[in-house]
Amino acid sequence: MDADSFSLDLRQLALFEAETSRGRLEMIPAVWSAADALTSPEASVRGNGLEQLSLLGAARFSPLVVYVLATRLNEPDVALRAQVVKLLAQVLLPDAQGEITPDNVRRTLSQSLAQMRTRQVFALLQFAENDEDTKGAVVRLLGECTYAGNHLVEVFTNRSLALWARKMAIWMCGEVGFLSTLPALERLAGRLEIRLSGQQSMPFLPKDTGDELELLPLLRKAIERLRAP
Repeated sequence: MDADSFSLDLRQLALFEAETSRGRLEMIPAVWSAADALTSPEASVRGNGLEQLSLLGAARFSPLVVYVLATRLNEPDVALRAQVVKLLAQVLLPDAQGEITPDNVRRTLSQSLAQMRTRQVFALLQFAENDEDTKGAVVRLLGECTYAGNHLVEVFTNRSLALWARKMAIWMCGEVGFLSTLPALERLAGRLEIRLSGQQSMPFLPKDTGDELELLPLLRKAIERLRAP
């Protein structure tokens, strides 16, 4: 898998929207302090920073905060990384009052997510596998990642990876709606269909254990969803 990389030019990011309310201006020191805490070597300090950013709702109106949070998708503490995933996914949803996140904030998030590589996508799949509450958040983030379909193909076609990861990658292709993954899904399904047919026609041969054939039901469902009008 390729290296972690986020290289958005910070000079292009406005700290806050041009039309910032007085109340939000007064929060700038608190937001800045919380964002700075994310660089701490101490997990507890980073956790406090995340909690403050969440309480302040800073990610919804600051492109810079969204950018900083996106760089934490490689956060070494799994629990904190899950919080980052959920905070970023909330940016893509209306708030409690039905307000949509400003375009410049969403644009910054999309640009940051577009720079994810297979390693980050794989980490997101781990969350989706292990935490049902996080699965929807992962779907939203991958939907904003322009090239996520390519990374998912790299995962589910890699026979050296764990079966759970390949299953989750296939599921995500259908759930998010990555039409670009359809040819690869069909190729893998075709190969496994031939293999299954061979096993059924020669039942006297020993069956494989922990087998790729477990991917077939998910492949069929993902292909059906992507082919649907």
